[in-house]
Amino acid sequence: MNRKYEGLIVLNTQGTEKSVDDLVSAVAKELEEEGAKLDEIKQLGRKQFVYNARKLDGGHYVNYIFEADTDVVSKIQSRLKLNNTVHLQHYQRLS
Repeated sequence: MNRKYEGLIVLNTQGTEKSVDDLVSAVAKELEEEGAKLDEIKQLGRKQFVYNARKLDGGHYVNYIFEADTDVVSKIQSRLKLNNTVHLQHYQRLS
C-alpha cells in the first residue's frame, strides 16, 4: 500500500564540483530507483548549523515529497547512507 512521505535531506556541498541542482536530481534519481514516486521537490536553500557537525558548518536543505510502499523508505535510508553528499536524512509519513 502506497503512502505519502516527506523526506528532509541535508546535502553536503563542500568539495564537490557538481552544482546543487545536479546533486538534488541525483538524490531524486536514487529515490525513484528504489521505487518511490516523486510528487514534489522543494529546495529550501543553504542553512548554517548551530554547531559544526563532522567538520561541516552548514548544508543545503531539500524537501522531497513522494509516494512509496512502507518498506521502500527503509531501503532508501540504507541506500542514501552510502551517498557521501547526503549529510542527514529524516522521513515522516504524511498520510
